[in-house]
Amino acid sequence: MIGLGVGAQHALTYVGVDGCKLLYVYDLDTHKMQRVLGQLGQGTAGVSVEALLQDQAVDVVSIASYDDMHGTQVVAALRAGKHVFVEKPLCRSEEELRAIKDAWLLSGDRHLASNLVLRAAPLYRWLRDAITGGELGEIYGFDGDYLYGRLSKITDGWRKDVLDYSVMQGGGVHLVDLMLWLTGQRPRSVTAVGNRICTEGTAFHYHDYVSATFTFASGLVGRITANFGCAHSHQHVLRVFGTKGTFICDDMGPRLHTSRDPTVQAQKLDLAAVPASKGELIPIFIGAILKGVDTRDQTQHEFDVISACLGADHALAASKCVEIGYV
Repeated sequence: MIGLGVGAQHALTYVGVDGCKLLYVYDLDTHKMQRVLGQLGQGTAGVSVEALLQDQAVDVVSIASYDDMHGTQVVAALRAGKHVFVEKPLCRSEEELRAIKDAWLLSGDRHLASNLVLRAAPLYRWLRDAITGGELGEIYGFDGDYLYGRLSKITDGWRKDVLDYSVMQGGGVHLVDLMLWLTGQRPRSVTAVGNRICTEGTAFHYHDYVSATFTFASGLVGRITANFGCAHSHQHVLRVFGTKGTFICDDMGPRLHTSRDPTVQAQKLDLAAVPASKGELIPIFIGAILKGVDTRDQTQHEFDVISACLGADHALAASKCVEIGYV
């Protein structure tokens, strides 16, 4: 386990997964390593990333380091023959993404997944089945708002020190993932605008608010916002518009509208919009390795999601619509 911020929650999950034993934790903060090991009751403190990658006893490397370290660490782990589970974003540039895909293709049967954990939420598993089953009809609109509501994390925390930090990669990626995963489509082009009004005068020098509009070959339009400076609790809002129904999840809870008659009430959905923990996808990941499940299509989905986010960042920088280049 590399990185013990959110990675501490990952480590706790690994300890409880059948067929899995935690060998090492590693963090730049040695005191944090010892504290987490005391809580886990399993594993030892790693000396370095390089040392744990060289250990043949290690089958899986889980990465939750700072965002700008993900790309090189994923490549190194794949080249060392490890299965890799990595926090979002998978990487931060097209060059890193191409290097990761090349390493993955050369790794043979190594499993690679990113922790886009909203797809583990019971609500979105239901919604995916409902969309696939035609309950909403043809999907023509997808609106997702990532309301971070934690301004100090980008003005005072490590994110301010990451060159060209992207709020779309760092947060909006969750909604981009849902957009592709729920609809079964990937966008063709994207435009984007943004500002940094909320962080004006702080140590954070990049856009804290970005709105991206994605267009699809089917005619579907997707609008994703990454809003890190909002005066709001940490939450996401999602609206999916179909010819037969409209799904909404916001402060009023999730619900499904299936009529244009204003007297017909929406169906309230008693399903959680967030998973029980940050590690919900880990048992699935480990289970697929142990059972030899072919997850190549899912790994390509991870590449598609990052490609779409990179497209939004390119459109923002160029101030024009760009075609998304998929890796």
